[in-house]
Amino acid sequence: MTTPPFVKLDGVAKRWNGQLGVEGITLDIPEGSFTALLGPSGCGKSTTLRLLAGLELPDEGKIEIDGKDVTTSAASDRNLSMVFQSYALFPHLSVAENVIFGLKVRRVPKKERLEKLHRALEITGLLGLESRKPGELSGGQRQRVALARAIVAGQRLCLMDEPLSNLDAKLRNAVRKDIKKLQRDLGITVVYVTHDQTEAMSMADTVVLMKDGHIQQVGSPEDLYSRPNNTFVAEFVGAPPMALLQSSVLDGFGTDKTIGIRAENIQIVPKGEGRMRCTVNESEFLGAETLIGLDHAGAAGLCVLKPGLSMMAEGNEIDISFHDENLHVFDAAGQRLAG
Repeated sequence: MTTPPFVKLDGVAKRWNGQLGVEGITLDIPEGSFTALLGPSGCGKSTTLRLLAGLELPDEGKIEIDGKDVTTSAASDRNLSMVFQSYALFPHLSVAENVIFGLKVRRVPKKERLEKLHRALEITGLLGLESRKPGELSGGQRQRVALARAIVAGQRLCLMDEPLSNLDAKLRNAVRKDIKKLQRDLGITVVYVTHDQTEAMSMADTVVLMKDGHIQQVGSPEDLYSRPNNTFVAEFVGAPPMALLQSSVLDGFGTDKTIGIRAENIQIVPKGEGRMRCTVNESEFLGAETLIGLDHAGAAGLCVLKPGLSMMAEGNEIDISFHDENLHVFDAAGQRLAG
């Protein structure tokens, strides 16, 4: 027997004065999973989260949480917690007071409040900082306070809206690991909004990639990387993104298709032995490897990766080759055909 989804959105749409926010959002989220809503600015991912939270109400469709129809329910009646980009901490309250603020409002007994506080601070590595004010903490510590507040709420569903965007790169990496470990240890369901594919791909069990208010693809990080539904997914997921070639550039593919190929599947070969002759337009040393950017008529984003420091002079001509089994074929509308 199939387990029903813990969170279900069915045909959800939202518009403001006739302008589309999201449309046709249908999504099943299993209990205990980590789902990332990914996409560029304005794609509808934050709107979807706000609809799920009850901060906005949909114009169409249905939303269920744990089998209960919450489509028109107030945010306070949805039994969920939220972690925001801005942390949303009270500057005049201590760490402890911020963490248990919601429990005090709900008149949870003091003994229970203190037990939950100690556990949440222990889990988030904040023990010893109980009396500090937010202004005395680092950005990473403030985000951990927000996480601790979500933990003491004791809800099975936690919504996170760009929680790492205010942190520097080193802190983002550390807190990203903290969040994933917390989700696994507590067994909670997380829906996480981000524009950063590294966050989505490294943390999520399921990635929901959106564009212009519509879902483009739902699947594991591996699915989106290895079998993109369309050229938007192909170019958005991956660093470097998938290169796209007009099919007329290659023999046997006709003239009305787009061919995708990833950098790791391209090899530099001796002149006269390749499938394409390209011109080097840049060399970018990335540490473990060097990215060589290439120009060729009818190709966009073409590049190859070489190990270590392997700079090549701009303007050099090189031959490249690749195997057909590594090609992704899209139709004239950009939808996946094969490969």
